[in-house]
Amino acid sequence: MLRARCVYPAGAWPHTAARGVVSLAYDDRHRRRWKLESDRGEAFLLDLPQAVVLQDGDGLALDDGGWIAVAAAFEPLLEVTAASPGELCRLAWHLGNRHIAAAIAADRILIRDDHVIAAMLGGLGAQLRRREAPFTPERGAYDGSRHPHPHAPHDDDDNDGGDPA
Repeated sequence: MLRARCVYPAGAWPHTAARGVVSLAYDDRHRRRWKLESDRGEAFLLDLPQAVVLQDGDGLALDDGGWIAVAAAFEPLLEVTAASPGELCRLAWHLGNRHIAAAIAADRILIRDDHVIAAMLGGLGAQLRRREAPFTPERGAYDGSRHPHPHAPHDDDDNDGGDPA
């Protein structure tokens, strides 16, 4: 089975050479080892030396010199807005207090669609809109899984299976 042993950040690999795309939801983009299949039906093993968060636009370098592009899959989300920037900050505080993953912008917050959190936010005066979009929340302050450089292959060529990580 082909293996992808290196991840290159968006813009640092020849994206026009991609022979397929793997679309992954946010939770599925934090991996080290996992059997995947591209949109063209090509199976391959993601086999990295350590778990990383795959980002939309990253490139997976395959053993045979080929490339697979990573795409952030669309997910059911809630778009949270408020009457003022101060109110939006207050809503962000309540989400953070509950450790809710959130993608934060100046005029909105995106979170996963959750009816309990939606009811709480509605009670706090938020305006909510359901939508489908890629989800890339803020990473924690102590998160070391960003990848400013390619993740190099490791020496373990003998292990072909195992549990996905």
